[in-house]
Amino acid sequence: MNPQLNTRMKTTKWLLALGFVCACALARAAEPQILTVAVFDFESKDEAVRDLGPKVATLLNAALSAEPQLITVERTELEKLLGEQELGLSGTVSTDSAAKVGHLTGAKALVTGRVFRAGDELVLVAKIIGTETGRVYGELVKGRAAGSITDLTAQLASKVARTIVEKAETLVAKAETRQERLARIKSALKSDKRPSVSVKITERHFGGPVIDPAAETELGALLQECGFKLVDDGSPAKPDIEITGEAFSSFGLRKGNLISCKARVELKARRATGEIVAVDRQTSVAVDIAEQTAAKTALENAAREIATRLLPKLVN
Repeated sequence: MNPQLNTRMKTTKWLLALGFVCACALARAAEPQILTVAVFDFESKDEAVRDLGPKVATLLNAALSAEPQLITVERTELEKLLGEQELGLSGTVSTDSAAKVGHLTGAKALVTGRVFRAGDELVLVAKIIGTETGRVYGELVKGRAAGSITDLTAQLASKVARTIVEKAETLVAKAETRQERLARIKSALKSDKRPSVSVKITERHFGGPVIDPAAETELGALLQECGFKLVDDGSPAKPDIEITGEAFSSFGLRKGNLISCKARVELKARRATGEIVAVDRQTSVAVDIAEQTAAKTALENAAREIATRLLPKLVN
C-alpha cells in the first residue's frame, strides 16, 4: 500500500476516534443535573384539614418522581431511615436538621410545608430546603376548599420542580474535587501520629455481582494518601485500628439515557484493645450511563464522605 495513503488512513481513523470521544464527552456534559429530593409530610393542624398533610406529601412525591431531572426518596425508605434517628416525617423539619436528613438519605433538597384553610380557600405552602447550603425557597398555590386536592397538588409540584431545577446552584453546594477533599482531610489531622489500619468492608450490589470493592478501595486509598499504614489480612502484623463494615448499592431509576444508583456504607473503627473509635454511615446517590459505574461512584462518594469525618478520629 502507498505509504502516504496508509498514513492518511491512520490519521483519518485517529480523527474519527477523537471525534467520537469528544462527541460522547459533550453529550455527557449536556445532560442535565439530576437531583435527589425527599418529601416530608405537610403540617396540617387545623381541624378542617387535619388528614391532608400526609396526602399532599404522597401526591407531591408521586408528581415529582415523574420529573425527568428529579429523583425522589421512597416514602417507606425515608420513614425507615428517619425513624431510626427519631426524626419523623414531620412537616416541621428545619434548616438545622436538613443537613442530617441529607446525610442519611442522600437527598440534596427537602420539600415540606403546610396545608390550611383561609376562608373558602385551601392553601398549600411548600418550603424547599437545600440540605448542603441551607438555602430556603417557598412556593404557594390555592384553590377552592371544595376543589380537587389532586389538581392543587399537581400545580404545586410543577412550581416546586421548576424552583429546584432553576435554583439548583444555590440549593446544592459546589462540587468538591477529590484532591480538595483530600487536602481538607489532611488539614484536619492535627497529630503527626499515624496508626496502622486494616480495612474490611463487605460489599454487594442488589441485582448484580460485585467485581471489586469500591468503598473499601477508596477508603484504603485515602488512608494511604494521608500517611496511614495499611495492614491486609495476609500480614502477620496486627493493626492498631481495625475498620469493618458493610456497603450496599442498588439500582435507583432510569432518566433518559442516565441511570441512578443509591449506595449506603456503614463502618465501625475499633482499636486492638476493643475500644470503639467511631461508628458512622453515609448514603449517596450517583448517576451515570452504566448501572455498575453509577453504583461504584455512589459507593466511592459515600466512603469519601465518611473518610472526612472518620480519619481525624483515628489520630486522637
